[in-house]
Amino acid sequence: MKPLKLNIILVLLALTFSACNSKKNNQETVLYQCPMHCESDKTYTDAGHCPICKMDLQSLEPSTSKTENTHSIPEESIFNLTSDWNTEEGEQIQLRDLKGKTLVMVMIYTSCKAACPRLVADMHNIEAKIPDDKMDQLNFALISIDPETDTPERLKAFAIENYMDEPQWTFLQGTESGVREFANVLAVKYKQISPIDFSHSNIISVFNSQGELIHQQEGLGVDNKETVASILKQLK
Repeated sequence: MKPLKLNIILVLLALTFSACNSKKNNQETVLYQCPMHCESDKTYTDAGHCPICKMDLQSLEPSTSKTENTHSIPEESIFNLTSDWNTEEGEQIQLRDLKGKTLVMVMIYTSCKAACPRLVADMHNIEAKIPDDKMDQLNFALISIDPETDTPERLKAFAIENYMDEPQWTFLQGTESGVREFANVLAVKYKQISPIDFSHSNIISVFNSQGELIHQQEGLGVDNKETVASILKQLK
């Protein structure tokens, strides 16, 4: 499979925030919009799913919030996603809580016996090429595509078993819709083929400290020279 090119995989995550005041009752009208802007800037008055990509519609906040968020989070940042996640430590976070460090992210599931162990090895190989004095600027995040099975407790056990229980490693369990949304952003495809097995893309993604995608590595056991270079470029 040919490597993905960065300029064709960047997904626009811009969330346009606006407020609409009713002249009759002076109350805000809540509007909803697809986070992927499948229908440009079309909005809906009821919560639901995008008719194109089927992702959850997101509510638009008042314009005052837009100014605040624009200064802190770029429009193409994954930190604009508002889904909730559980870590292997049982803490509930949003992706924006990971802001401030370079992120190296991969989607796996703990019961996988084929591709995922190799993806874990690839993540370790990348980690091994990062100077120790730069490690505190990195966060290696593994997102489960099987949130029903991969509870925080199971993710914690997996982290210990695979020597990923140090501060630079984070495991995330989300909701079915949250995982699907994030996979769409990363261009990761996955499908459940049995009660305990999934077919899935093998992609490692690198984000800068503002949550903007800067590099993707596709495949198993591939030369990670470019991936490591893209990470080191972000570190001080």
